[in-house]
Amino acid sequence: MTDPNACPICGKHAQTPRLRPFCSARCADIDLGRWFSGAYAVPVPPELDSDGPVEEAQSALDRPARLR
Repeated sequence: MTDPNACPICGKHAQTPRLRPFCSARCADIDLGRWFSGAYAVPVPPELDSDGPVEEAQSALDRPARLR
């Protein structure tokens, strides 16, 4: 059985409440660096990765809103 308080980076027990789920500031910084580098990514279905719907949505955001 795995420890529910285990650090997701190194596996040590996370004791400091302000750093949870990490055991140390070092592990928290490693995780943040992974987010910034793009190591963590949400997979996108190929049809949304093309120039179709994503571009249409962006162009809709670029248009000014109508005044009511």
